Amino acid sequence: MADRSAIEWTDSTFNPWIGCTKVSPACDHCYAEVSTPSRTRGVEWGAGKPRQRTSHANWNEVRRWNAREYWACSECTWRGEAPSDNGLAFCPRCEAVTPLKPARRRVFCASLADVFDNEVPAQWRVDLFSLIEQTPNLDWLLLTKRIGNVPSMIEEAVTGALSHALPRKIAAWPWPNVWLGATICNQVEADRDIPKLLRVPAAVRFLSIEPMLGPITVFSIDGPIDVPADSSSPLQWVICGGESGTDARPMHPFWVTSLRDQCAAAGVPFLFKQWGEWAPRAGHIFGSGEDYGSTDPQCKRWPNVIRLGEHGRNTRIVENCTPDMGEEVFMQKVGKKTAGRLLDGVTHDGYPEVRLAHP
Repeated sequence: MADRSAIEWTDSTFNPWIGCTKVSPACDHCYAEVSTPSRTRGVEWGAGKPRQRTSHANWNEVRRWNAREYWACSECTWRGEAPSDNGLAFCPRCEAVTPLKPARRRVFCASLADVFDNEVPAQWRVDLFSLIEQTPNLDWLLLTKRIGNVPSMIEEAVTGALSHALPRKIAAWPWPNVWLGATICNQVEADRDIPKLLRVPAAVRFLSIEPMLGPITVFSIDGPIDVPADSSSPLQWVICGGESGTDARPMHPFWVTSLRDQCAAAGVPFLFKQWGEWAPRAGHIFGSGEDYGSTDPQCKRWPNVIRLGEHGRNTRIVENCTPDMGEEVFMQKVGKKTAGRLLDGVTHDGYPEVRLAHP
């Protein structure tokens, strides 16, 4: 649970339970498995390992979020709760100069688990969907690596397939406060999972490509690749980011800029979350001719340098590097904070437009 999340694309995080099984190359260095809540609770990752449901107090906090006003500043990126003065709320970042506008809190569920995990008791999902139905002032971001499970599990939880499923009197699916996302990391997963995502009705459908482990074509000339004939709406948002952590794998700049350009051509909002541990060396994004062991005098420390597409001392192989990606690219392990999230000097903070204020 985090009232104010450090994740760039959400406001808050809520974990109805903790625990999962690795199902993708993206899971190799799973941050959730080694997170403080997981270690404190002794949660073990893997098939057959029990998932741990979080406390009633944790679940009730979400209801309190639903009851509280939420605001956004039109002049800066600040979002949150703010005290009001004579009925007006002012931006704390803009030093009480700019009046705020009402906003909807975005809640990422679940950052330390997967809502559509096969090994989660089905009744837990019924309880979660009941909570979502009871909190119409929140936008719920359900992100999964198991998009193929979603149709049957929603049917089971919402339409009464279980004896304790939600009552049939609720609004028909899709609910306008649920954003459904699929996590992919390479072209194989894109080809497999994007069509599955597009077959599920949702107020917003989105992709999270983090960590990005190879070049990915998401959009063709006509739209998302392999759009199903029965798809009612296209992708509406794409998130992209590199890997962080001790054993993080580098991300080729071409992969990111290609994806950014695809989104721009398709008119789809693009959010670049982070470079991760590895970032392009300043001034060397598309080739410098320098040896990979040299240092940049403008930087305090470059601990490790790699030359993408080569293999040797102090280098790592990055798969799917092809000649059309330009010249040599130097990547340096500087840490997530130093690497930042600028892409060609620009912060990309695209979000989908949700016109409906309330479900």
